[in-house]
Amino acid sequence: MIFAVGATCPTTGVLHCPFAPRMSVQILLQGKILGTEPFLLAGSGDELDFAGRAQWLSLLSEVLPRAILAELGLAKILLGSSGGEQFLIVLPEEARARAGEFLTAACADMRRLSGGTLNLIWAITENLGDCSVVRKRLNDEMQRKQGTPLASGVWEPTLEAPEPAYFAQLGEQLRHANSIAWTPESPATLTVGAGKYTWSVGNNADAISLARHTALTDDDNAVAEPAVLGKRAEGRPVWGVLRGDVDDFGVRLRRVTTIEEHVQISVMYKQFFAGELEVLASLPEFWRKVTLLYAGGDDFAIYGAWDSLIAFARELKRLLHRFCEENLKDFPGQEGKTITMALALAPAPDARIDSVFERAGEKLGIAKATDKDCFYLLGRTLEWKQVSDAAEVKDELTRMVTAFGVAPEYIRELCGIYRETKKAAGRPWRFHRRMNRILGSSRSREYQKARTSLVTDLTGRNRANLKLRPSGRVALEWARLTTENR
Repeated sequence: MIFAVGATCPTTGVLHCPFAPRMSVQILLQGKILGTEPFLLAGSGDELDFAGRAQWLSLLSEVLPRAILAELGLAKILLGSSGGEQFLIVLPEEARARAGEFLTAACADMRRLSGGTLNLIWAITENLGDCSVVRKRLNDEMQRKQGTPLASGVWEPTLEAPEPAYFAQLGEQLRHANSIAWTPESPATLTVGAGKYTWSVGNNADAISLARHTALTDDDNAVAEPAVLGKRAEGRPVWGVLRGDVDDFGVRLRRVTTIEEHVQISVMYKQFFAGELEVLASLPEFWRKVTLLYAGGDDFAIYGAWDSLIAFARELKRLLHRFCEENLKDFPGQEGKTITMALALAPAPDARIDSVFERAGEKLGIAKATDKDCFYLLGRTLEWKQVSDAAEVKDELTRMVTAFGVAPEYIRELCGIYRETKKAAGRPWRFHRRMNRILGSSRSREYQKARTSLVTDLTGRNRANLKLRPSGRVALEWARLTTENR
């Protein structure tokens, strides 16, 4: 949960906290965790260890700002935003030195736990002046620190390494935990149980939100391995990783006019991902087929059966569109209102989850470099409308198998008769002759109608150029995976 704080002066942009102690000068402290991707990929490759690392990261940016306020004896309303590897809090000027000492100790413990892959940087500035000026001072300081050698992630080898099973054990305990504990002796080490301070984990107003839905084995006694989730897919037993990221979310935050708006937008997106992912994963069609890895401030990751991940992505896209229509209608522009996702399939049932996660990140980068508001799916980057078109064509392809008795191998043969260059143009009769050989030549009116519709949807209405459309290529692969075991 992220708490909105106070009100902003319309002329100065200063954030005031009506219930906080009176402060002679307010300062803003912004923190950010760096090196999260290398840290996630530096584990053992076991799904329990990987999920534990992801959840620890999700909680760390929630717990650290709360712990600062608790250690300094300040009101929790001074928490501006938290989560997604970042946080923003309001402090009195007198607390600057102690806050710096706290974060220095937390950074050292974080680097110990991560083997040197993680780093914590922060910036502090007076909460005076226009919002754009305050934000620029914070951003300039953050960029300066991010470019220093300390941010390179070199681990001091003299530090004691953590227990090898720490993250796996933490992830297992968090499945049913009602609270998370913190102690000043190990400021980045989170535990489930007793500590100097504890915070509840759940969905109530004062709790820390944590997306932690986990698909279990058939006896409900353990976390289902990725290969088990793959076997629950329709068609080919394959699992994968789905990753998504809101387009231009940073641009949206830079365009706000007050610190209050910054907090408001951070609150809304954090609550959307933490809440909607958990609810969506708990639906009957997903709850035994997908496991959440993390929900950030503007991104997420989830693994599970390949077909469920596609359906999950489409539904989450729909929910985000509705969320933006209802909550961001007063904010002009499309920045932060669209989302791009990518799906990577495991090359083998026993593939390491970190390697598939990394591939999904690479595909997500390709998709975002290609366009915005799109989905990298089965080898192609499609706009979301094209994904819907591919789903319709996939249904037509599978209907040829289920309703008309065509052999499933025909889909693989269809992939082979298309060329993705214009050399295929000029002799459409050869194409139709091969189609007749593959699909058969039933005189059933219903069959002929389905066949004609399928050909049109695959290639478009230009019969002189039978180049397969990107959505058609995805539809063929989608249908092939769906019908493989029929």
